[in-house]
Amino acid sequence: MTDWPILSTVTFLPLVGVALLLLTNENGPYGRRNILNVSLLTTVFTFIVSLFVWIGFDNSNPGFQMVEKHAWFGEIAAYHLGVDGISMLFVILTTFLMPFCVLASWNSVEKRIKEYMIAFLLLEVVMIGVFVALDIVLFYVFFEATLIPMFVIIGVWGGKDRVYASYKFFLYTLLGSVLTMLAIMAMYWQAGTTDITELLKFGFPAGMQTWLWLACFAAFAVKMPMWPVHTWLPDAHVQAPTAGSVILAGVMLKLGGYGFIRFSLSMFPLASDYFAPFVFTLSVLAIIYTSLVALMQEDIKKLIAYSSVAHMGYVTMGIFAANVQGLQGAIFQMLSHGIVSGALFLCVGVVYDRLHTRDIAAYGGLVNNMPKYAVAFMIFTMANVGLPGTSGFVGEFLTLVGVFRANTWVALFAATGVILSAAYALWLYRRVIFGALEKESLKAMLDLSPREQVILYPLVALTIFFGVYPAPVFDATAASVDLLINNYTAALQAAQNVALTLN
Repeated sequence: MTDWPILSTVTFLPLVGVALLLLTNENGPYGRRNILNVSLLTTVFTFIVSLFVWIGFDNSNPGFQMVEKHAWFGEIAAYHLGVDGISMLFVILTTFLMPFCVLASWNSVEKRIKEYMIAFLLLEVVMIGVFVALDIVLFYVFFEATLIPMFVIIGVWGGKDRVYASYKFFLYTLLGSVLTMLAIMAMYWQAGTTDITELLKFGFPAGMQTWLWLACFAAFAVKMPMWPVHTWLPDAHVQAPTAGSVILAGVMLKLGGYGFIRFSLSMFPLASDYFAPFVFTLSVLAIIYTSLVALMQEDIKKLIAYSSVAHMGYVTMGIFAANVQGLQGAIFQMLSHGIVSGALFLCVGVVYDRLHTRDIAAYGGLVNNMPKYAVAFMIFTMANVGLPGTSGFVGEFLTLVGVFRANTWVALFAATGVILSAAYALWLYRRVIFGALEKESLKAMLDLSPREQVILYPLVALTIFFGVYPAPVFDATAASVDLLINNYTAALQAAQNVALTLN
């Protein structure tokens, strides 16, 4: 493990699949099948290789492991990779979800399948790169590069308003990131390095932290997305193909949360403490407002998209509660949401492939002829609500505990989101699944195919497994979270001591 550049291997292994796809004849008698098989095997093999990152990871070591560093951008930036207990799990989440995206596209994508799969494999490369980069310039390159494949996926293979949604997604996220580029330049001029491991130890002046925090907040808040810069997400989800929605909700939203943890909380502790009430306010507004908006939706995808904004509100609250419970809960919530929300969008794709509509009113009584689908959809719905025994409960509960320790009133208002999420999730489930099977268009719909069972059943198992036994996640993140919180607390205490001395 010390000599094998495993992080580079995992990051760039999908490019091997891209090369093979470029050599594959799409128009041959087995062209489409070959393209799908190459894509599936590439993503599965990438996931298997990524498991070696977890196997070789030392949970007791809070620092970065499996580090690779090479000259890259002169004296300014280096090709520097590494993972800690936080980033390692997001690498696994990314590689785990990608095979399901390929399987979900097996029959639903009919045109330009080669280009479609190439876009997804390139997207996998840059998403993994974000989580393993230990240089802020390299991080920024990967972070911005995620826009291009997703822009193409939505704009080419999306719904009838795909062009509008793709441009809205691109412009929102790009404009937010411009300020982050200025922050990176300022950090380099102040600290004389772009190495994240060095910047984590560097104490930026309090006044400078404020501006750096705001500049980074612009990018990460849009990517999450936080209220009120969330409006691009419902449009993007509705227009994106099923696999695009899965990876958008499952991984890309987590880039913002990861950025808050890696940069805002770790490098700018004084500013994070100062702006915590501001983040709490936006988070509570997101939880309550978008939950109410979700109740009014007539499109299944749009309802789930608004629920994602609400759940990300718990994540931002937990992060800036700045205690062990809040941060552990936020990380677990992001991982759980990646599985559960991805599964919900896959469930939408199952019925959309049959009926070609996402209108809630078009469904009803599916339990009568699709019982397997009804059970799977029920488990993911319960996890989305936060039912004990599912992974959704663990993250929300820990987050609320952490926020309660930081601010009781914020936790009280945020807890109303649990009730509201139950309202819109159960309302959706009742309208789609229960009732009499009266519509003629629904009577011919078949239950889950073997391919769809292969997609949904592993996600069902993980949702229940991590709800009952979350220890593997906490064991991996505990040391890194403890180190981060200790450094955060020490920075605040040092600033208080300086203030007392001056007074």
